[in-house]
Amino acid sequence: MRTNQEYKNSALEALSGRWAPAVVCTVVYMLIAGCVVTGSYMFDITSMRPGILLVFCGSSFLLSLLVSNPLAVGYYCAFNDLYSSGNDRLTGNMLGKAFGRVLRNGWGIMLMYIFIFLWSLLLVIPGLIKSFSYAMTPYILVDYPELSANQAINLSRKMMKGHKFDYFWLCLSFLGWILVGILTLGIGYLWLIPYITTASAAFYQDVKSEYEARTANNN
Repeated sequence: MRTNQEYKNSALEALSGRWAPAVVCTVVYMLIAGCVVTGSYMFDITSMRPGILLVFCGSSFLLSLLVSNPLAVGYYCAFNDLYSSGNDRLTGNMLGKAFGRVLRNGWGIMLMYIFIFLWSLLLVIPGLIKSFSYAMTPYILVDYPELSANQAINLSRKMMKGHKFDYFWLCLSFLGWILVGILTLGIGYLWLIPYITTASAAFYQDVKSEYEARTANNN
């Protein structure tokens, strides 16, 4: 595995000359996902009748399943393609990957969140560990289309065996930039989020290659 700085340098190299499409893609992602999330908080559920509350909860679930969750998969994988193949048609790539297999992508992320939530019921630490264990799931949902959602989550767990702390440390290394982003009133995140996402894609490519080499040797 490479050092955190090497992952960051690889991300910056991949993004060099491509910051404009990266920022546009991030804006589109945030606008669509933000509308879904914001819409869920625009209503006072405490004053709703049971029937209306049931419809509201069902609608929120469907929006997450069919829009925000698939979009997250598309966003991660668009930057994975940028890193691995130089494809800078990020917004179109994001939408294509998100909604090409919308139900599978949406359910994969939903199931991942359910597993993390269940582990968090034990204590915060197990939930945090599992969140890093399952972190490669969005990439796997696209790279391994033959796998079910549950199999994709299990493959992420296998890939991340022995590397959860490495990924935690990589994410933590961006803390300074996250604080700088706050000082810019959030505007800096339009550049920071693609930076972090591309570095994560570089990390995924390494754990994927290591896992596939290990599997080939075992066979």
